[in-house]
Amino acid sequence: MPRKIRELIFDLKDAGFHEISGGGKGAHRKFTHTGYAGAVTLTGKLGDDAKPYQEKQVKHAIERIKQ
Repeated sequence: MPRKIRELIFDLKDAGFHEISGGGKGAHRKFTHTGYAGAVTLTGKLGDDAKPYQEKQVKHAIERIKQ
């Protein structure tokens, strides 16, 4: 069963990422971290199922900052 967008956001914030205000239109949210080059963009409403590529992107970003 896919995870929800809200769970991915929680994981990012728990790892120290913060949301860029005005970082996206509509249901787009951008998250940055000082130890991660670039940004992680998540689309969808909080209760939507996360797509596999979104789960991989979040997992990869969190792993990169922990190195």
